[in-house]
Amino acid sequence: RVDQSEHLVRLRRLCSAMRSTHNHHGLDRQTLLKTLILFGLGLYFIWNIASGNVVNYINTRFVWLSYVAAVLFLLLALSGAWNLLRSRRHEDAGAGDHDHRHGQMSWPVLALVAVPLVLGTLVPSRPLGADAVSGNVSLSVTGATTTDFTIPPLSRNVLDWLRVFSKVSDYDEVAGEPADVIGFVYREPDFGEDRFMVARFTVSCCVADASAIGVPVIWSGTSELQSDDWVRVQGQFVVEEFRGERVPVLKATSVELVEQPAHPYLYP
Repeated sequence: RVDQSEHLVRLRRLCSAMRSTHNHHGLDRQTLLKTLILFGLGLYFIWNIASGNVVNYINTRFVWLSYVAAVLFLLLALSGAWNLLRSRRHEDAGAGDHDHRHGQMSWPVLALVAVPLVLGTLVPSRPLGADAVSGNVSLSVTGATTTDFTIPPLSRNVLDWLRVFSKVSDYDEVAGEPADVIGFVYREPDFGEDRFMVARFTVSCCVADASAIGVPVIWSGTSELQSDDWVRVQGQFVVEEFRGERVPVLKATSVELVEQPAHPYLYP
């Protein structure tokens, strides 16, 4: 009976050791994967900052947060690497029963954390354009608190002009004003052959709150333009009917293709 009891005790210890080893290796794999994901996220943020692609996602005044995120991800990755080394030391020292569960993530959580890295790697970084417009491009700026009359007309961008339009009591006040604006081409089927909109996206914080705004343009060569072409439009404003209402329309004297600006968004 004593021999049988000793045999059972040894068998239980063996099973316990096997379970501990299995759990230990499983947790080691989780820690390794978590470390690799965090390290990848840190490098991904650094790459976006270095390449300038970060401005495709957030307002330029919040770019500093990307630096903070990159540093935090790399520090967390280093912490994970240190935990792996410490775990190996415990194993070599015979402390196989040490509890490694503290601070571990479950597999579903790891998968969720990996999604931004996978999408960011597989989906090319590009700013929003005509294909991202949801509904009509806005001809006005709601809640505009700044009036840009102090900015010379030829220095105003699309957002500046819409702010001016929102403050004048009569659109005839801007009739004859010269303009020189840059944006992408946006068209709808009912615009007519000689009309398009020179549009931009405004971003307050990040692309999640992006809004499309634009200025109507009259140009005889509109049919030669492609949707999403970036153009520089020069001309003068007239007041004409557009989308069933009388609004300022830019009568172009020149429309030329240009490169996409380094900062394609406008910031309210």
